[in-house]
Amino acid sequence: MSLLAVRDLRVTFPTADGLVQAVRGVSFDVEAGQTLGIVGESGSGKTVCTQTLLGLTRGADVSGQALFHGRDLLATRAEELRAVRGAQISTIFQDPLSSLHPHYRVGWQIVEMIRAHRAVGRRLARARAIELLRMVGIPQAETRIDDYPHQFSGGMRQRAMIAMALALEPSLIIADEPTTALDATVQAQILDLLARLRDELGTALIVITHDLGVVADIADTVLVMYAGKVVEVAPRRSAYYEPHHPYTKGLLESIPAAVGARGQLRPIRGQPPSLIAVPSGCAFHPRCRYAMDRCVTDIPELRAIGTGCHRSACWLPEYLVGFGEPVDAERDDAADRAGRHRGQTGGVDGE
Repeated sequence: MSLLAVRDLRVTFPTADGLVQAVRGVSFDVEAGQTLGIVGESGSGKTVCTQTLLGLTRGADVSGQALFHGRDLLATRAEELRAVRGAQISTIFQDPLSSLHPHYRVGWQIVEMIRAHRAVGRRLARARAIELLRMVGIPQAETRIDDYPHQFSGGMRQRAMIAMALALEPSLIIADEPTTALDATVQAQILDLLARLRDELGTALIVITHDLGVVADIADTVLVMYAGKVVEVAPRRSAYYEPHHPYTKGLLESIPAAVGARGQLRPIRGQPPSLIAVPSGCAFHPRCRYAMDRCVTDIPELRAIGTGCHRSACWLPEYLVGFGEPVDAERDDAADRAGRHRGQTGGVDGE
């Protein structure tokens, strides 16, 4: 059984303008000690999806199932979820400066986190906080524990947030855009730290990001979301070297390091759709350079690509993986059918 098994998660928010369909039938699994990278542009439903698991989307209409250690989080009462948050599932938020309270010392905040869930004295909790700060690479932890958040650099604040997330040795950590505000060097350090702690402690990770480059080295599985739905899910290598969905390809072509010798960056044209009025058919079709007539009317479901765990929600033929120029897929399908027919009848070329 998976550590976390999410099935057909749907989250809508009623507004004056209509229903915001933030998450539309998302399913995924997270195994113990593994890392799932959830990738997509802003507004794709990544954060709402994971916050809903912890009961943090107040006012939303939620349906589906989220089994954590066999227990459905979506059917758990609010007071029981409070015992899960922090102790069994921890979150590292995008901006540590706003997540850490500016009026309290960093160490005090970690100590209170520990004591909120464990019956331990302040002295033992402080010793644990120093141990955690050392674990995440804070120098002179025994003195820096009494600093305020503004006295830490951006990278150190994020390390302090990671220390807080690890305080109660949770089974799962959700890292929501953990490196967005950091420079490239510190970003790499934070990702290396998360990977090391995952391997040492056996903690599962969900890393949420808009940048496929962030999870290039840390994710075991990559899940790509667009307009509240999963459009592609694949093992890391397949996601990067054999992407099938045009949206995944577009995200990869927007990474300078990924483009390399292939030439200039090719940004995805247009903007993500409103989740109040999601386009018919495949929601990505207004921006897709591969779009066919059926993409406008028919919703593609996730289907197997190849023989592994690679799945894609796209009408393009299965063999169109990797990078290449746009094709007339309908004409290509017709050619395939004609080729099969020639093979069955002996073929006019062979006559």
